[in-house]
Amino acid sequence: MTTSRIAIVSDIHGNLPALECVWAEIERERPGLVVNLGDIASGPLWPRETVQWLMAHEAAEPGRWRTIAGNHERQALAEDVARMGASDAHAACALGPAERAWLAALPATHWLADDVLLCHGTPASDLVYFMETVIPGFGVDGQRGVRAASRAELAARAAEMPAGDTRGGLSASLILCGHTHVARAMAVPAGPLVVNPGSVGLQAYDDLHPHPHWIENGSPDARWALVERGRHGGWHVQLRSTPYDWRAAASRAQANRRGDWADALGTGFVGRTEASS
Repeated sequence: MTTSRIAIVSDIHGNLPALECVWAEIERERPGLVVNLGDIASGPLWPRETVQWLMAHEAAEPGRWRTIAGNHERQALAEDVARMGASDAHAACALGPAERAWLAALPATHWLADDVLLCHGTPASDLVYFMETVIPGFGVDGQRGVRAASRAELAARAAEMPAGDTRGGLSASLILCGHTHVARAMAVPAGPLVVNPGSVGLQAYDDLHPHPHWIENGSPDARWALVERGRHGGWHVQLRSTPYDWRAAASRAQANRRGDWADALGTGFVGRTEASS
């Protein structure tokens, strides 16, 4: 499959209705390749059904999909469910042997051709934000505990080397990442373009690590991206927003006693937090 035109999805988090609507738009674009940057199942929605959907589509079109693991694949596949967070525990209990085996086989990073690197967080970590930086002081003057990465931070993260690899991200022309749920494209000075497609499945969340912070995208629409290699070099980026039946997803979250997810799915803002849902 060609890497000149690529659809990018990430952070589906078991939101099958959102994925199906995004897929309908991707099919209208007919890119040569579809990449999935991880955090596939974790959450109180449809974890097993989402993994089964992806398994079926990859089997139907061998070579068209490239999927890597996110931090929540690693966490949800751990042995001790009692020590997991609620979202990972829900997925862990819902997944069957076939789904678990498929997720366990996913790589942490992947190179497309010689110059496109896929990672979930940064090339060296599935937990570190690439284009955002978490800062202390949540709530002071209304700040949400996170800001856009500086040029120096972006360059340092791009230079990281994936585990077991012999080259870092600076040898790429394009790095595709997820994890933050924030759709953004930033160019490393004299280096690659970094693109995060945003999240298919969850448009707001609260987190405590490494400092308390909120991510809020401001609407419930699913996010994804389309990139195309330019005729004279460089990459053209389209950050897409796709409406879907978020009411069904919010109702599912509420039925599974996750009011924080119900609020985030319905508005794109944090309402109830994980501790209070």
